[in-house]
Amino acid sequence: MANSSGLNRSGLLSRVAVAAITAALVGTSTAAVAAEPGPATKAPAAPQSDRVSAAAASATAASGAALNNLYGWHTNGDIIGYTPVGGGAIQRIAGTQGWNWVGYKNFTQADTDARPDENGWYHADGWYAVNRTGRLHFASNGPVRDLGGGWNAYNKVFSAGNTGGGAADDILARDSYGVLWHYLGYGNASLTRRYRVSGGWNAYNQITGKGDVTGDGRADIVARDGSGVLWLYKGTGNYLAPFTGKTRIAGGFNAYNYLVSPGDLTGDRRADLVARDSAGALWLLKGAGTTPNPFPTRMKIGTSGWNGFGALF
Repeated sequence: MANSSGLNRSGLLSRVAVAAITAALVGTSTAAVAAEPGPATKAPAAPQSDRVSAAAASATAASGAALNNLYGWHTNGDIIGYTPVGGGAIQRIAGTQGWNWVGYKNFTQADTDARPDENGWYHADGWYAVNRTGRLHFASNGPVRDLGGGWNAYNKVFSAGNTGGGAADDILARDSYGVLWHYLGYGNASLTRRYRVSGGWNAYNQITGKGDVTGDGRADIVARDGSGVLWLYKGTGNYLAPFTGKTRIAGGFNAYNYLVSPGDLTGDRRADLVARDSAGALWLLKGAGTTPNPFPTRMKIGTSGWNGFGALF
């Protein structure tokens, strides 16, 4: 049984201080949600109009990066949340944001409803995760949903945001052959069939992204190769060819053992990058919204202990 709490909109990022340069979470939900994943073998169908119905909302959502919490998963099944409190700093949310997530992998946040809050900010409204038998589950404000099996075919599953031109966030998955696949998201967290992106992605040991990195309004991803070079793949908004060719950002990223983008942690609507080093310290690489160097500065946001997490998302 997997349990989650604080996954509704009021629990993730309920109040945003837009009068300041950055944002702060001032209230979190403590109501627990516990449910056994259902027996469904296939995500329920949704009308295709759901993918294109809110064109204006989609354009707004794609104009930046969602302002999200950062989550850490322990192998004991606990999920700990950290909320942005200004300037890139983060603060732990009291209690646990999920528990009994034992044996899961490939956690990723997603904004499925693509609706802004009262201040115009977008936030993730839940997370996807793959369990030990290869079932894809989605946790939000309600019972944990089973979206189907076969996901053990992938060694990397994540959402970089809206990568397919619709309103809801989409899913990217890399299989054992190095092929990257694209699943388009519906507003009810269901997914379309997969679309092949390209091969050769086994060249990377880290792939991540959560929103616009370059400032062009499209969700991008970054990937690190075995030499420690970080590469940028700019988003196109075309679900059949969601990324352009790669552009080199910088070397030296082998100093980190984990790279993840939870979205915007600073409140400037630019996607940021979080990096964990071998000593267990956590660094924020602030997104500048420009190329060729989209992450020109870094700041330490966690001094130690972050190696205790099996996953960050």
